[in-house]
Amino acid sequence: MSVLLKHITKIFKDPNNTAKEFTAVKDVNLDVHEGEMVTFLGPSGCGKTTTLRVISGFESPTEGEVWISGKMVNNDPPNKRDTSMVFQSYAIFPHLSVSQNIGFGLDLKGISKKEIRTQVETIMEVMNFKDLYNRRPDQLSGGQQQRVALARAIINKPKVLLFDEPLSNLDAKLRDQMRIEIRRIQQTFGITSIYVTHDQDEAMTVSDRIMVMNEGEVMQIGTPFEIYSRPANTFVSDFIGRVNFFPATVISAGTDGVVVKCFGQQRVIPSWNGEFVKDEQVNIVLRPESLILGKLEAGKPFAKGVIKRSVYLGPTVEYEIELEGMDALMLAVTYNPVKEGFYRDGEKIQIDFDPVSAHVLPR
Repeated sequence: MSVLLKHITKIFKDPNNTAKEFTAVKDVNLDVHEGEMVTFLGPSGCGKTTTLRVISGFESPTEGEVWISGKMVNNDPPNKRDTSMVFQSYAIFPHLSVSQNIGFGLDLKGISKKEIRTQVETIMEVMNFKDLYNRRPDQLSGGQQQRVALARAIINKPKVLLFDEPLSNLDAKLRDQMRIEIRRIQQTFGITSIYVTHDQDEAMTVSDRIMVMNEGEVMQIGTPFEIYSRPANTFVSDFIGRVNFFPATVISAGTDGVVVKCFGQQRVIPSWNGEFVKDEQVNIVLRPESLILGKLEAGKPFAKGVIKRSVYLGPTVEYEIELEGMDALMLAVTYNPVKEGFYRDGEKIQIDFDPVSAHVLPR
């Protein structure tokens, strides 16, 4: 069951001054395939929740079309769109047991109590919390309440499942567990799903594809790998994870990559975004784990620097490095320090990288 957004724009008017307008969503186009999990990711106020509400029917688009399973649903109310929403507030009825909460929608449809019990038991078994059948909501943890809300949404067999920041009320450890569980359950049932979050780790974990938004516009749509390793622009590269920018000058650009000059050296970078010309100012984008650190030796490394601060985190060590010829500090991450060893604060080192790990963007 696919979802298709065609040129969706949502403009809000100031109720006290109709001449004032705010464009929350601008010309969003997206095709969510059947069984796919797509996440809307971006900072607060970027338009991701408004786009979700347009899909669900709680908001009407100012322009554009919403299609669900081949049918345009712009004029259909939320209860006619065959979608289910999982909210961050859970919205569980406090006076009903877990099983009654899950089966509530089926009861409204007039399904027999025997069939409701069978379906509720089945879904609770698949979701691994059958022992909570007769519990009351006030006897549940936050993670258990979220499972109940998810089961209640799934049991109605919607064409599309919508998640509005469902894990924001949970603590960090429980969020980590639940995002893996949500992904497992979504794949088990094969429900087309759209997920809204501002948490980059959450988006990377649950998504087949991610739509990154900023100020109402789509910045990039791609797989987690594409978004992280091959960002379309500076906003995406800076918003997703941590990143280093090395200023460089284009020497030439061809089918094999972009030849750039940085720190007096030429490097061929095979991955780039944009049409580059000779002498154009660009940035080499490198994630902290892509930097290769070594003892200062004779030869010609990419750059030289001094360790300004090191943080031991067990499996990794994070370094802030002051590079020769640059004012900004670079961030590097090394793994397995028991084997690889440490660099001390104040120690001079050399920095290099594998060109495959790099990406070139317009300055």
